[in-house]
Amino acid sequence: MARQTVVWSPEALEDVEAIAAYIARDSSFYAAAVVEKMLAAASGLSTFPGVGRIVPELGQTDVRECFVYSYRLIYQIEETRIVVIAVVHGKRLLDDKALSSRSAKLR
Repeated sequence: MARQTVVWSPEALEDVEAIAAYIARDSSFYAAAVVEKMLAAASGLSTFPGVGRIVPELGQTDVRECFVYSYRLIYQIEETRIVVIAVVHGKRLLDDKALSSRSAKLR
């Protein structure tokens, strides 16, 4: 299988910025480390897009997630690319309508 391009939705980038700002209130070092780990995890999806589990709230085989520390990196597998659509705390319940609207905007 050929490598797919990984792209970030604007909303997912906003999620990461908000997470980094929250962590940076206590430690800019750890905020940078978390963001770096998220970027590395997303980059790895280009080679192994099926590594994540199906998002339980949605049950769609093309929408998956992998965990980075306590955060869920949620992405959609498309034919030619992988789209990171959200990054949320692992304890947060997902609003499937909000996730659907994020992925629909990208089409």
